Amino acid sequence: MSFIRHRRVLLMCALAGILPLILIGVASAIVEPRTYLPVILGPQMLAPTPTAGPAPLGNIPAFRHVITIMMENETIDEILGNSKAPYINRLAQQYAVAANYYGITHPSLPNYIATISGDTQGITGNCNDCFIDAPNIVDQLEGAGKTWKAYMESMPSSCFIGDSTDKNKLYRQKHNPFIYFDSIRNNPARCANIVPFTQFAVDLQANTLPDYVWITPNMCNSIHDCLLETGDAWLQTWVSKILAAPAWQQDGVLFLTFDESDPSNNSSCCVYAVGGHILTLVISPLAKPAYQSQVAYDHYSLLRTIEQAWGMPLLGKASCDCSQPMTDFFPANMAK
Repeated sequence: MSFIRHRRVLLMCALAGILPLILIGVASAIVEPRTYLPVILGPQMLAPTPTAGPAPLGNIPAFRHVITIMMENETIDEILGNSKAPYINRLAQQYAVAANYYGITHPSLPNYIATISGDTQGITGNCNDCFIDAPNIVDQLEGAGKTWKAYMESMPSSCFIGDSTDKNKLYRQKHNPFIYFDSIRNNPARCANIVPFTQFAVDLQANTLPDYVWITPNMCNSIHDCLLETGDAWLQTWVSKILAAPAWQQDGVLFLTFDESDPSNNSSCCVYAVGGHILTLVISPLAKPAYQSQVAYDHYSLLRTIEQAWGMPLLGKASCDCSQPMTDFFPANMAK
């Protein structure tokens, strides 16, 4: 009997040690819920190890509308799988993820400039008076007969130069690449197409969006100065409206990207990109659903993709073999 009692004592002691751990685990799961993506999007698949070689065969459609939204300063693994960004994660699950995509450099402005001109144009910082005389995507769009507008949230007025003067300076010129180009800023007709974001709701409702749309959220909604969940909520409001619009539903594409990663992250790819590993989503009824690409891409690749879609010449480093067009997001038999 003493042997049996001894075993009971040991069992009770073991349970006493294990039960608190179980309860702690349950409590943690309740207090800190997380949204997990499929294993394919886990951190082990998102390591910054760019793939070599050409992108898989595909065919870039001649989109009717191209919409680009540029967010701010987040590394890809700070977003995917993060319960503070449930809407972005739902988009990543439903649409296509460029899981090996990189910013060009740090800080913000040269990334914006590169995305619409194929080069940083010698700009290495955030400056308001570093104007540029160089070819850009507006030259190409107008040459191809395409309409365009750049919608800037919290910008005081069309063609505004400088930062806003509100308390929080929600609009910063450094996130408006179009105003830096002499051929846009000094041309009244062109500059009138750089408009406050309030105009976007008007154009969306009237179904009068131009062929090419650029959207810069303000310093808070871009996640630059505010929390990730703030930017996620802003995207849910506006991306859901975009996806319900004919401009997107009828052969449109939305590129949701970030300018750069955290400034301390210099991970790189593609010869010219050293701006860190960032999230880019390709959201289109023409793209492969629930798709993840491991091909190495950067902002020059994005520019090249738009240029090839519309038969426009390749600007600057977008013409480099290292700046691959994002062909693998679209079926190989996609009609032009």
